[in-house]
Amino acid sequence: MQGFLNLDKPFGWTSHDCVAKTRKLLQIKRVGHAGTLDPAATGVLPIAVGRATRLLQYLPGDKAYKATIRLGVSTDTDDLQGEVIFQQPVTELTLTAVENALTQFTGKIEQVPPRYSAIQVQGKRLYDLARQGKTVEIPTRTVEIFNVEILDWRTGDFPELDIAIACGAGTYIRAIARDLGIKLNTGGTLAALQRTSSSGFHLASSINLTDLQIQLKTGNFQIIPPDFPLKHLSIVTLATISARKWCQGQRVPMDGDGNAGDEILRVYGEDGCFLGLGKQQISENSKLLVPVMVLAAI
Repeated sequence: MQGFLNLDKPFGWTSHDCVAKTRKLLQIKRVGHAGTLDPAATGVLPIAVGRATRLLQYLPGDKAYKATIRLGVSTDTDDLQGEVIFQQPVTELTLTAVENALTQFTGKIEQVPPRYSAIQVQGKRLYDLARQGKTVEIPTRTVEIFNVEILDWRTGDFPELDIAIACGAGTYIRAIARDLGIKLNTGGTLAALQRTSSSGFHLASSINLTDLQIQLKTGNFQIIPPDFPLKHLSIVTLATISARKWCQGQRVPMDGDGNAGDEILRVYGEDGCFLGLGKQQISENSKLLVPVMVLAAI
């Protein structure tokens, strides 16, 4: 078995917990995930099964979230799971002020990851250093926010803002909540987070662990084909003889006048079977298709 699951991660579970549970249910050792979600977050967690785990590094990084930000509160983890370090009612805060501040969170922005995150500094995970009480300088990173949309606004001592965010890989929504609070001089923390899409998988077509168990028991489970999340990659189709040689690790001639450069390509046989990933190589004025990852045998 090889392919993907579009898992709806439950609240309180780590991404590793979901991998372990999937491994047990499918009785397959080789299971991995793309795009770690914090335990308090829910939503789309792509799970790779079998040899498809080798494809995880080639999945697109774009993601989308629905988030609730609570203003007037700051925590040491930048979400409600942490210890409150600042709290003050901000009843005077207006939606107009929030809207104006949010304009600074689109496009390419500099972001400092939360102290409690899996980022490595000096060979150590930040959350391990934070739990040890060690203070280190956290390097900023450039992330890209494609769109931020306000969904709801609830006033009160500690107003809450619901937003939809579309962003690139590596973006921390907790950091956006924290930094929005800084821009507004109110403090801010993430109150809830749901990932609605990741690497081409969407919440509407996701499956929870309970339904996965039921489908496996009733024999209705169908794994998502391994090439499903690779639609952002161009396609090369090989004739049967070339496909056989390529699957054996040989370089084969590429047809056509196009120039793929360093681009990773999806490789298919004439019958439409997904064979793996390849890369163009120019050799003595000829174009060759070099195997990068072979997933099928012919």
